[in-house]
Amino acid sequence: MGNDGSGAPAYEALTQSVRRLIDATIRTEAGAGTVVAAKTHIDCAIEQLSESLMPGSFGVRNPFDGQPVTSGNVMIGARNPVAPPLVIHRDAGGAVWTEITLGAAYEGPPGHVHGGVCALVLDHVLGATAHEPGRPAYTGTLTLRYVRGTPLGLVRAEAWVERVEGVKTFAKGQITDSQGLTVGAEGVFIKPRGARD
Repeated sequence: MGNDGSGAPAYEALTQSVRRLIDATIRTEAGAGTVVAAKTHIDCAIEQLSESLMPGSFGVRNPFDGQPVTSGNVMIGARNPVAPPLVIHRDAGGAVWTEITLGAAYEGPPGHVHGGVCALVLDHVLGATAHEPGRPAYTGTLTLRYVRGTPLGLVRAEAWVERVEGVKTFAKGQITDSQGLTVGAEGVFIKPRGARD
């Protein structure tokens, strides 16, 4: 367990191992005997971890254990092995960006990132332009233009605010790889009533 008593570092280390397990599960060429033996070990680990489960999802559990409510988030969750995880950076002008490696777990067409995963990444990155501490913003609309397939591997996703009209933030963004643009996006993000001034 971590110094704060939450065990966050142990959970994050577990998540990293499960990410490697997902990748190995997809890419293994091991024989049937090895696969059966590995499954037995994995089933044992599932039994151990299932001894104490929180009810519902991570975001609705008791938030007083020192772990951020976003720890289960599908894009940035430190405890979610499906998350790449995506880390948002902000520049001085308010634009946001991230660089992530999307490997075998995110494949759609052979050798390429699934279009829905690209949409998920862009939804999160564009949304980050409108989100402010204590004042979240939620997706109203998201429009994508797939220019070409996004190859698996290192990509950059970036977004910026085009304009703000009342509670609506209009944002644009894109995913690029070493060859240039793969997906462009536009979105409208809305601040809910409780987060408005």
